[in-house]
Amino acid sequence: MSPDALIAHFVGASALILVAAHAAGWAARKLGQPYIVGQLTAGIALGPSLLGHTAPGVYEALFPEEIGTALTGFAQFSLVVFLFAVGYELDLKLLGDRARTAVTVALASFLVPMAVGSGAALLFWDRLRALGMPRDPSVPMVVFAGIALSVTAVPVLTAIVRENGLARTVPGVVAVSAAGLLDVVCWTVLAGALMENGGDHALGWPWRAVIAAGFVAVILLAARPLLRLLLRRTHMEASLRMALLIGFALGSAWVTHSLGLHVIFGALLAGVVAPREPDGTLDPDLLRPLHDVSSLLLPFFFVISGQAVALNGMGATGWVAVLVVTALAAVTKIGSGHAAARLGGLDRHDARTVGILMSARGLTELIALNAGLQAGLLSERLYSVLVFMALATTLLTQPLLLLTRRPAERESGRPDDAAGPPAPAPGQDSTRTAPVADLG
Repeated sequence: MSPDALIAHFVGASALILVAAHAAGWAARKLGQPYIVGQLTAGIALGPSLLGHTAPGVYEALFPEEIGTALTGFAQFSLVVFLFAVGYELDLKLLGDRARTAVTVALASFLVPMAVGSGAALLFWDRLRALGMPRDPSVPMVVFAGIALSVTAVPVLTAIVRENGLARTVPGVVAVSAAGLLDVVCWTVLAGALMENGGDHALGWPWRAVIAAGFVAVILLAARPLLRLLLRRTHMEASLRMALLIGFALGSAWVTHSLGLHVIFGALLAGVVAPREPDGTLDPDLLRPLHDVSSLLLPFFFVISGQAVALNGMGATGWVAVLVVTALAAVTKIGSGHAAARLGGLDRHDARTVGILMSARGLTELIALNAGLQAGLLSERLYSVLVFMALATTLLTQPLLLLTRRPAERESGRPDDAAGPPAPAPGQDSTRTAPVADLG
């Protein structure tokens, strides 16, 4: 394919991706679901199972293999920018005496689903073989089955928290903080599983662990004061400041990806250490364009993920597996999160809210599933099952939050403090949320 034809294909595919994904996100918002749910659905619809099956000629014309690298690059860039914004918005000072609760929730939300997922994989491996898995399970495959149930999507959870006015409430802060800690644990375990399965890294795991620990220490101890000194002393204009910080996030993501820890680590870490305003508030001139850029480009990631979903090969076994896995994923997450929050001192309404929020998957789950598929830890059919599980658990989050809020309102005679104020209308900002338009 000539360079001109390649560019033409990429431009046409980009136009379809952006319009379809944002239209589906708007429709999801109208149905009371997070924007991201609509984008994920559009990504699956634009994949080979739907568009490729109903209009194969159109699919081949829009998504030839030659533009796959460019689409993947846009997808990774959007993830870095989005997760940098998530890290920048995360204020662990809000935890106060709830820090121990967040750690307890994170550990419980990892250990219980991990044990159930790994145990179920061993117990029902014969059924998984019907979904294309090999005859005998390997240790990385079993571990990955547990990780698939353990993941909580920080970007999706943050969007849901923001959309429901929970950003400054105890359950919202505990859930977001616990999800951030949980991601660190999940990605660390996933990195070990991927390395156990092989890889092309020249350095072994011990050396990479040492380098990663040193990198994290340097970022936490030196990056923020250096960035603050550079930004304040030079009085950079907003566009240059944003370029510098996005470059910092991309560099941090490149380092963690090179160490086998994926770009999500570096992006979140860069966002956490990015300097705020002198009074500790967020810089709207930085946050608003970050959200605009990531919101615009995230559909590329959903299309890349949706292209690997094989609807045609699911069969009855696959759809039964979707129901079983979704039930396990929801029950283990909600139950463990709720129990841990109660042990941490939250009342039953706040604890129930935390458990429901921890069950949201989405972006982070898709990242993990893509990594597992590329490493050979998943078959295409099992990957499809787990993608639908991620979509289903995310879809269930909003209705379950509404069911949780209503009993609290009836008992107290006013909107439940745990639930926060009513969700702002589309395009409006809650006074208790970030001063930017919602992405989720």
